[in-house]
Amino acid sequence: MDSSVTDPARQIEELRARIRHHEHRYYVLDSPEISDAEYDRLVTQLETLEAEHPDLVTSESPTQRVGGMPASGFVSVAHAAPMLSLDNAYADEELREFDARVRRGLGLGPEGEGAPPLTYVAELKIDGLSLALTYDHGRLLRGVTRGDGTNGEDVTTNVRVIRSVPLVLTKAEGGIEVRGEAFLSRQAFERVNREREEAEEPLFANPRNAAAGTMRTLDPKAVSRRGLSVFVYQVVAPQAAEGEPSAMELPATHSEMLERLSSWGLPVEPHWQRCEGIEGLIDYCARWATARRDLAFDTDGIVIKLDDLALRATLGATAKAPRWAIAFKFAAEQAETRLKKIDVNVGRTGAVTPYAILEPVFLSGSTISMATLHNEQEVARRDVRDGDTVIIEKGGDVIPKVIGPVLDRRPADSVPWVMPTTCPFCQSTLTKPEEEVVWRCENTSCPARLRRSLEHFASRRAMNIEGLGESLTDQLLSTGLVQDFSDLYRLDVPTLAALTATSSRKDGKEIVRRFGEKSAAKLVAEIERSKANDIWRLLHAVGIRHIGEGSAQALARHFASIPRLMEASAAELEQVRDVGPVVARAVRAFFDESHNQALMTRLAEVGVRMVDDRGPEGPPGPQPFAGKTFVITGTLPSMTREEASELIARLGGKVAGSVSRKTSYLVAGEEAGSKLQKAQDLEVPVIDESALRELAGDL
Repeated sequence: MDSSVTDPARQIEELRARIRHHEHRYYVLDSPEISDAEYDRLVTQLETLEAEHPDLVTSESPTQRVGGMPASGFVSVAHAAPMLSLDNAYADEELREFDARVRRGLGLGPEGEGAPPLTYVAELKIDGLSLALTYDHGRLLRGVTRGDGTNGEDVTTNVRVIRSVPLVLTKAEGGIEVRGEAFLSRQAFERVNREREEAEEPLFANPRNAAAGTMRTLDPKAVSRRGLSVFVYQVVAPQAAEGEPSAMELPATHSEMLERLSSWGLPVEPHWQRCEGIEGLIDYCARWATARRDLAFDTDGIVIKLDDLALRATLGATAKAPRWAIAFKFAAEQAETRLKKIDVNVGRTGAVTPYAILEPVFLSGSTISMATLHNEQEVARRDVRDGDTVIIEKGGDVIPKVIGPVLDRRPADSVPWVMPTTCPFCQSTLTKPEEEVVWRCENTSCPARLRRSLEHFASRRAMNIEGLGESLTDQLLSTGLVQDFSDLYRLDVPTLAALTATSSRKDGKEIVRRFGEKSAAKLVAEIERSKANDIWRLLHAVGIRHIGEGSAQALARHFASIPRLMEASAAELEQVRDVGPVVARAVRAFFDESHNQALMTRLAEVGVRMVDDRGPEGPPGPQPFAGKTFVITGTLPSMTREEASELIARLGGKVAGSVSRKTSYLVAGEEAGSKLQKAQDLEVPVIDESALRELAGDL
């Protein structure tokens, strides 16, 4: 009798090997050899044997992909080597300039003048979330996000449930770190959003946002259901687990390394290509600018790398990017659609903004049905009109914009759009100061202003009241239960529980839901909790024009009392650091209005905090950040952006919203985005949370 039939350990290992083989065929090669039912039977057999022999269960078994949730969020981990960004190119000539720089760096003359062409590798640039995967003697040890390039978040529990990531490599020895990109296919993205729509949850804007949000989910089972995939593209210097150099020798070229990665069972995007000379690269980029639409996933460009690893070492890297690689970014995708109507929105401060209502069109991973037109002058400059066929553009995750009309398809009866003279929501006359381009509704009781104001009042960066969604806000206003902010604090559980919300599904069916006692009790508790907020939050929440978080915090620190602030003259207000004449006049104008004075009185009567315990700002303590400007981007490991801003302001620094040459530091967290790229372009120092604390003296 075959001993494998009676030896459980051998049976289990054989089943694991068969399952890993079929997972690789299905999730990596997209070439299954057996049906889903046959695969499920193999897994069931393995689960049964492991249940009978729990002492034989190992962490790398295919049955152990889904583990428990992380103990408390994600831990910050330092990368073995920095995960650098890439310089970008947007045109063929920029690629030729890149090739010329590389050749100069290697001491080579121009191609064709006695010097041979360089060999490059071109790979599709996956539009997802960067990951570093560490394997120890072939077994998956850790998965870490890119983070700020120096430190990332340990997301091992989530990486383990991604089926295309092998828990065990086939041939690798020692310790290695491979890098790649986690992403959602278009099909998976559509399925996830369809499920979220049915559950009445907010939809993801695009597959990249969905991938990033999924990877930061604390429930691995939810991650598994979403269906993330991974492609790997790089190996960093291999090391053994104890930190000693690995005996494994790496190939001499990047193309050989990609083949090696595949041989280990890792998923490698299959459309990469070796190109001799820069013109071959340009042809490859041109081909994929069109062919990418037929892919199962989103790609926003081509990554170009020098193939010879020794030549790469000669070139080295700048502080932000390797000199031997560049990302060619495809031109922003455009689409044509019909502009059905130009309408206007009214914001919380009364700003009236025109926007385009479009025939829905799919573009760059999402369906576009509206686009802002910014202001009256912008509409006139672009000369877009109701009924026009227009070109819209969306690059990456940028807000869609209307480029202009297709004039030869303009209707014969077309007329230029005219800004309304009255508010469409309350019929008040609109006004526009001479020095501004924005028209405004000055009626503070305007329903549209009230709705936006209430949303802002409850928002995370203001009073931070969770659970006050758009539908509920509309009901509270339409029923008259809330006429100003103070009315929120008079709501009770029975009143809220009796409210109903109606929503429409894609099939046109309307769903009516009662708010319910559980949700009502939770919201009432949130509202009650917000009474104790620091007073800067209230200052920011009530909608004083020109008052953002920074100026609200500065005023709160200086006065520590809303009543004292209300009595301050414009001259006194101007003495507050970070408060100039424009803000001072706006604060004074707000509190000079009798209805705003009455509002603050009503808020105080319902128990909203009006005085900070620490009292007015005294002589400043240590000010290590005096004269320095910080910008904060991404998600920090242990601080909210508000907490980081408060720390910076307390120590004399200023927090700005955008990066410029005047920025002293960019504080970058997880998924830092375009601000990080701009800081690197301007050579602004980039620090993480730990470095910020060090600069602050860990106060």
